[in-house]
Amino acid sequence: MKKPVILLAERDEALRQSLHPLLLSRGFTVLTSCDVAGLVHTLRQQQPPDLLIVSTGLDGAGDGAGVVRLLCEWRSKPPVILIAPQSSEELAIAALRAGVADYFKQPFSSAALLASVRRCLLSQPASGPQPPPVERSAGDEMIGWSPSMQEIKAYLRKVAASESHTLITGETGTGKELVASLIHRYSRRRHMPFVCINCAAIPDSLLESELFGYERGAFTGAHTLKEGRLKLADGGTLFFDEIGDMSAYAQAKILRAVESKAIERLGGTRTVPLDIRVIAATNRNLEQLVAEEKFRADLYFRLNVANVHLPPLRQRKEDLPALCQYYVEVMN
Repeated sequence: MKKPVILLAERDEALRQSLHPLLLSRGFTVLTSCDVAGLVHTLRQQQPPDLLIVSTGLDGAGDGAGVVRLLCEWRSKPPVILIAPQSSEELAIAALRAGVADYFKQPFSSAALLASVRRCLLSQPASGPQPPPVERSAGDEMIGWSPSMQEIKAYLRKVAASESHTLITGETGTGKELVASLIHRYSRRRHMPFVCINCAAIPDSLLESELFGYERGAFTGAHTLKEGRLKLADGGTLFFDEIGDMSAYAQAKILRAVESKAIERLGGTRTVPLDIRVIAATNRNLEQLVAEEKFRADLYFRLNVANVHLPPLRQRKEDLPALCQYYVEVMN
């Protein structure tokens, strides 16, 4: 039987040196990393580890929330146990929202960590020969079989199989981010990154450094090269959430990157090629914003190649029993 593979991503060498032999003694194969670059490299492998034990203090992550943001961007990932040298209530909540399986504040006991490791691995499908899986496709995880939902699920299968840029519309709470992640998960890019960008959360002053990255020495404090979020999505899918809130300045920058399939890092002189699929979502009426000249028409037409509109629950009340049953099972 294949040994479970665990990636231990921890900057603190003393802690790494104590946990490494502990995990080896329990029969696990252990990979180690001390920075974000090593974590991303391992996640991009064809066969990623079965479990990640990740510290919020990794080199290259900035503050503790930096690792949580990175984990949010990877939807197709192994379960994660997060270790926080310095914790806070806000960080713990952000970690849970990112989907981490467990969360430890230092100091913690080895027995508690090993128990968590066993729980996480038991929740994963067993290794070795397995019965043939039930064939699944994009939309199967969406709860409800109303006519509108069946139509959406059928359409998502076609969208996932294509390489078209996609615009997802619908009111707040209708599941736009879920749909974006499903399109990625069932596309040919599913083994590559799914990077989510909240368009309302990045000010114009930080736009280029956050999205396009910067070269070493580009400005005071730029001691190392930083890959922007667009490059982190290379080979995979880039999801612009709430794109209707993007400023005119940001729209122009994104349009150029989408059209040219390339970027230039801040302080750089060479063009960096990109291979990304773009999915955008909004709860606003982009056609109306285009008519009011508040959203670029050329960017709208670039994104709106495939369009998925999600109806609110009040328009598909027949899905309520299935949703109630689902949440009862989850809460139990």
